[in-house]
Amino acid sequence: MEPAAPTPYIVARGLTKRFGTFTAVDGIDFTVGGGEAFGFLGPNGAGKSSTMRMIGAVSPVTEGELRILGLDPAVDGPRIRARLGVVPQEDTLDLELSVSENLVIYGRYFDLSRREAKDRARELLEFVQLADRADSPVEPLSGGMKRRLTIARALINEPDVLLLDEPTTGLDPQARHVVWDRLYRLKLRGVTLVLTTHYMDEAEQLCDRLVVMDRARIVAEGSPRELIAHWSTPEVVELRFPVGVAESLDGELDVAVGEGWADRVEVLPDRVLVYTRDGDAAVSEVFGRGLHPTSTLVRRSTMEDVFLRLTGRTLVDE
Repeated sequence: MEPAAPTPYIVARGLTKRFGTFTAVDGIDFTVGGGEAFGFLGPNGAGKSSTMRMIGAVSPVTEGELRILGLDPAVDGPRIRARLGVVPQEDTLDLELSVSENLVIYGRYFDLSRREAKDRARELLEFVQLADRADSPVEPLSGGMKRRLTIARALINEPDVLLLDEPTTGLDPQARHVVWDRLYRLKLRGVTLVLTTHYMDEAEQLCDRLVVMDRARIVAEGSPRELIAHWSTPEVVELRFPVGVAESLDGELDVAVGEGWADRVEVLPDRVLVYTRDGDAAVSEVFGRGLHPTSTLVRRSTMEDVFLRLTGRTLVDE
């Protein structure tokens, strides 16, 4: 007899959120397993943050079913919130307290004794590489340090699920990679991560599985590798032309698909994307037709290419 499958940590069926006549989340289904890193990928306004607020049991469900850790947020909100860690989009640290005090006082909200809170704060500051700043004020910390401190604070109650809403928005590339490293280490420890992002590289780096959201709905679901394999090609050729030239190339490149050296061609305002299985061969075809782009790049497909295929738009703020 096979053992029973583990109970999912989060289950949503027909999940809907409305604000008056505006539908922010429109009947979505998803499941998050224990120990999984699960992501919601999409542009601003897609419904990601509204979904996270419902999961966090701070925004009521309009329609549909939602269970978090087997509990109903409509009646078990306090019990759910006690088992969650939350990293909001904006840092909400207390600037009048030291780095360590931000953790200790937050721990007291979860009924940790002062000794437990101090011990836990010390461990977490080591984990997020801020131990040398324990007694420092928060105000002068860099954006990346504040983000890591916010993550440490969210872990003070040893949560079953860590919710991260746009965890690296506004950070420079180096700071983003440091945060990714800490989150990856949490994943290795078995912590369940649920995050929203509009950075395709972040989704690929951190998520075991994700859903792509657009206009309040889920348009695709799977691992990053599965989504790229299904919705894109192994390679993409990016061609850049002088201003005004790209728009005139539709006819020139229409033959690419018919002749078999490209699966599809996307003409964007700033570049032309040729989706192909052999980038070098496609570049040779482009130049063989007398076209002379100002720059040529052969790269692998990314989640941005998936989103462009699904929605006709790139993953940018709109």
